[in-house]
Amino acid sequence: AALPVVAMVGARNASAAGQRIAERLARALGEAGFTVVSGLARGIDAAAHRGALASGTIAVLAGGIDQPYPPQNRALFDAIAADGLALAENPPGFQARAQDFPRRNRIVAGLAAGVVVIEAAARSGSLITARLAAEEGRQVFAVPGSPLDPRNAGAHELIRNGATLVTGADDIAEALADSVAPLPSARPAPRRPIRPVTPAPAPAVRPAEKEREAEGDLLSALGPVPVTVDELARRCHLSSGAVAAMLLDLELAGRIERHPGQRVSLISR
Repeated sequence: AALPVVAMVGARNASAAGQRIAERLARALGEAGFTVVSGLARGIDAAAHRGALASGTIAVLAGGIDQPYPPQNRALFDAIAADGLALAENPPGFQARAQDFPRRNRIVAGLAAGVVVIEAAARSGSLITARLAAEEGRQVFAVPGSPLDPRNAGAHELIRNGATLVTGADDIAEALADSVAPLPSARPAPRRPIRPVTPAPAPAVRPAEKEREAEGDLLSALGPVPVTVDELARRCHLSSGAVAAMLLDLELAGRIERHPGQRVSLISR
C-alpha cells in the first residue's frame, strides 16, 4: 500500500526547539514511508524539508520553478530538486508576489492527507492552511509547546478545536492508517477507443488592473459589521468563488477576520 503525503507548516520565525522538532518529526515520517510536503519558507518549512531529504520531500513554490524563495534556501531547493520533487504553479521566471503565497498554501494542503502545524501564532497563515485542509476532509495535527511562547497559541487553538495532538510520528501514522490507498494494479487496463478531442480555448487571464479593481470593490463593501460571502458577492457583482479567493488573500494579509455563520468583517487599523 502507498502511504499518504503529510504536510508540515509553521512559523517562519520558529524557535530552535521548534525547528528541531520539525526536522526530527519529518525524518521519522520519511523513515516510516511517508512523503513530507511543505512550502520552502524559512523556519518550520525548511526544517521539515531538511529532515525529509533522505527519504524524498516535496517543495511547493509560490513563484516560478527557477525562483525559489527565500533566496537563502537556494541550496536546500537544489537538494530537494535533485532527490525529491519541486512544484510550481507559476511559469519559469515568475517572481512571487504576496498574493501568490496563499495560493501556494492551498496546493500544499491539497496534496496532503494531513497537515501538521508546529509553532503558529494566533493569526498565522499556517492556521489558514490547516482550515483549508479540514474543509477538504484532510486531518489536522498540531504539536503543543510552551504556553508562554505566543508562537504556540495557534497550535493550541487547533488542539482545543479538535486537531490531533502530536508528540511523535506514531500519532500521525496511526491517525492516517485509514488513508492508506492500495497501489494501482500492474495489470493493464482494457483498451478503449480514443475519441478525438477538440481542445478547449485557453481561459482568458484577467488583467492585474481588473484584479486590483475587484479587490478595491470588495474592500469598499467590507466594514466592521460582519457580512456573509454571498452578500459580498452580490454587492460586488462577483462569483462567490472569486470573493472567497480574495478573502483568503486578505485574511492572510491580516485585513479581515472571520465570524460564525461564514461571515467576515474588516479589521480596523
